[in-house]
Amino acid sequence: MQTGSKELIRDINFHLILEAIINEGPISRAALAKHLGLTKATVSSIVQELLDSGLAREVGSAPAEKGRKPILLSLHQEAGYALAVNIETTGITVMSADLLGTGCRLRQYPVRAFDEGFFSFLLEILKNTMEALPSSRYGVVGICLGVHGVSRGNQMIFAPYYSLDADLARRLMEALNLPVYLYNEANLSVLGERAFAFNYPDMINISVHSGVGMGILINDHLYTGANGFAGELGHTIVEPDGRPCPCGNLGCLEQYISERALLLELSQRKGYEVSLDELIRLSRDKDPDALFVHQLFLKYMSIGLNNVLNTLNPDLIVINSSFTTYFPDLARTLEKSLNNRMGRPLKIRPSHLQDTAILLGGIYVVLKEFLKVENLRLKPAVTENDM
Repeated sequence: MQTGSKELIRDINFHLILEAIINEGPISRAALAKHLGLTKATVSSIVQELLDSGLAREVGSAPAEKGRKPILLSLHQEAGYALAVNIETTGITVMSADLLGTGCRLRQYPVRAFDEGFFSFLLEILKNTMEALPSSRYGVVGICLGVHGVSRGNQMIFAPYYSLDADLARRLMEALNLPVYLYNEANLSVLGERAFAFNYPDMINISVHSGVGMGILINDHLYTGANGFAGELGHTIVEPDGRPCPCGNLGCLEQYISERALLLELSQRKGYEVSLDELIRLSRDKDPDALFVHQLFLKYMSIGLNNVLNTLNPDLIVINSSFTTYFPDLARTLEKSLNNRMGRPLKIRPSHLQDTAILLGGIYVVLKEFLKVENLRLKPAVTENDM
């Protein structure tokens, strides 16, 4: 028991030191010992292990008034890479990043059908992406798939607008011999916003795209519910006996504020099919029909936000929507409306990461699993488009 306890303590200290190097680095051995309350001997021994493993490296020295200058340590971020994939109804986007979530590259691919050929198509893309990465000690350490639907146990459970193989993650894992994680896109979005943008342990991310999803962080832990269905805000009912929804209910929020629903509303008013770009242009030109769609969005989003506020009372709600991206004042309008109703402060902000939130959340998932640190804080990512 004593040997096991010593090994456990050393393992805990190993990951605490690695976490501090990632979050506080560049940092010296002495600063690590002071920061963590560990002996210098313990820190030196574990740091040497990290250097030998290629996870840490020495990156110069810090100024010193007297004596030897302390050598600084940082994570060897080019020692491996993570991949994230956003699987949308019209295509997929693949992002690669190093072990600090930087040096990001992304590329988009159109998808014609989600049939059996989709697996071979995705597998080929992932292999090509991996081959294009620089050589490194650990290579690709994992892949995360973001899906627009409900997931549980690394499987796809329900998706309203496309059909994916429930065992997609397992099949990719076997084909590539790599860890593959499958997450709901809204859950990845809230993880991405937390890791790269907002410093709030209790926060909500509402993603408004083809559907409406909600990622929930409570005390820095993702909440998905007993069966993975927590956060399906789009399938809460706002109009009894309202519009039919693919989930089987009537009057779901998704049928009133999703991009799909808003474009359909404007198209019906105009008498022709309206694209998202045209909706944005018409809105900026103060077109009456486009302004009606704006008011529709504000009306039903306010209802959804009011329900979220009264149920979960988060520190922050982040809205990831084309509407709030192109018209960020909408977030303030919603915030003021709810503050006036409830008489208590609520922070509502448009997404900082926008289209990359899902992907950066996937990168975070892979890195956290690989590095095995409890509190992973990553730097804002600079993305290079290869499109």
